[in-house]
Amino acid sequence: MTALQIVFLLTSAVTLLAATLVVMVRNLFHAALWLVVTLFGVAIVFALLEANFLVAAQVALYIGAIAILIIFAVMLTHNIMRRNLPQGNQQWPLSLGVAIIVFAALAYTLLQVPQFAVLPQAAVPADSLPLLGQAMVDPSQFALAFEVASVLLLAAMVGSIMVARDKK
Repeated sequence: MTALQIVFLLTSAVTLLAATLVVMVRNLFHAALWLVVTLFGVAIVFALLEANFLVAAQVALYIGAIAILIIFAVMLTHNIMRRNLPQGNQQWPLSLGVAIIVFAALAYTLLQVPQFAVLPQAAVPADSLPLLGQAMVDPSQFALAFEVASVLLLAAMVGSIMVARDKK
């Protein structure tokens, strides 16, 4: 086993543990912090795959903007940092069971398709970054999805401000 494989296995284990804690902890602030750890783990996996643009987008957009926006919204919400909240969710065994069943069904389905059983090595074209930039602004490709995502983020920010503002 190479050092790269060991780093990948450790990173994926930490990412999966952090993602599990995002949905298991009861405190919303702690869940937001575990979300940052999860997103950082995904950025490391992108770095191991040598997808430099995705690493930069993951760190700048998700960790740097969205996760921090979520943390600010949580911190501005009243009574979120009370100490008497239980730190566990009582329904986590049911959720874990459903997640395992869904994972098993998806894995079984993917293994039934012959081209997914063994994945070929995909070569990244040298001009992929300029093509991605052109696809983002081309009205016939990803421009609509890009604008919908920006409107959704704006709505989330306005909603968090409305939740956090004083009612007086």
